[in-house]
Formats: sequence, C-alpha cells, structure tokens
Amino acid sequence: MAENTITDRDNVFFEAGIKLGALYHQFTGSPVSLRTVESLETAIAQSISVQPCVEKITVSIDRDMVRSKLNDEFGYCELEGRMLNVQIDAKYGSVRAHVSMEFNKELDYPLMKIDKVY
Repeated sequence: MAENTITDRDNVFFEAGIKLGALYHQFTGSPVSLRTVESLETAIAQSISVQPCVEKITVSIDRDMVRSKLNDEFGYCELEGRMLNVQIDAKYGSVRAHVSMEFNKELDYPLMKIDKVY
C-alpha cells in the first residue's frame, strides 16, 4: 500500500475523534443539576448517535462532581469535561474502533483516547 493511501482505519479514527471533540465543545458549559443529569446524558448520547459512523455511544456524568459544584442558591452548575465519561463504538468501511473520553486525575485532564481497533 502506498504511503499516502488513506485507509478505513485512518477514517474511523478521524471520525471518532471528531465525535468526541464535538461532544466536548458542544455540551461543556451546559447547565446541569442532580435532577437533570440523566436527561443531559441522554440528550448528549442521542445527539451524537445520529452522526455518521457511530454504532454505539454511552455517556455518563459523574454525579459526585456535579454535587460538589452545585451552586447553593440556584441548585445547578455547569457541565465540565472532567465530569464526562464517554464510550463510542465507531465504524468506517471494514474497520471498527472503540474510543473514550474520561477524566484522568494524574493529568488533571479529560483525556480522549483510542481504546481498541477491530
């Protein structure tokens, strides 16, 4: 295969990365409370699930982090990237990939990564 040939593997990683980046930048800053956290998880997952190449997505928001950030007067906070745990299975052509985003305490950063290609 020529060095400049773009493969299904290249494309599945590109698509998966776009999904994680879009999700992060679209939803961080959203108002969230303990009462609305489940509906926000569902909204995020449904929004991303309709995009091309997404086979499955799971979104979990850390309730302990939400609880610790709640504004005493108004009862909500803003969604932060560190609160998100996202798992995506993507497919492009003949290649599938599992990618994720979760808070890495050591790096103090919501790390996006490729977990598996198959």
